[in-house]
Amino acid sequence: MPKMKTDSGAKKRIKVTGTGRLRRGKAFRAHLLEKKSSTRTRRLGRETDVAPGQAKKHQEVNGSVRNR
Repeated sequence: MPKMKTDSGAKKRIKVTGTGRLRRGKAFRAHLLEKKSSTRTRRLGRETDVAPGQAKKHQEVNGSVRNR
């Protein structure tokens, strides 16, 4: 059976930490920034963890589970 291919969209958007957690960027930081407060844009610039239910799906589909 051939190898499963990694989803190229997820590959560009999600990265795996050293401990195996999945990190993603936040939405709403691309444009229309004048009306958003500086505090809000700073907060949106940081990465956050992928939700546990979503992380499980991404790990199954993309094989991003690391052996600990």
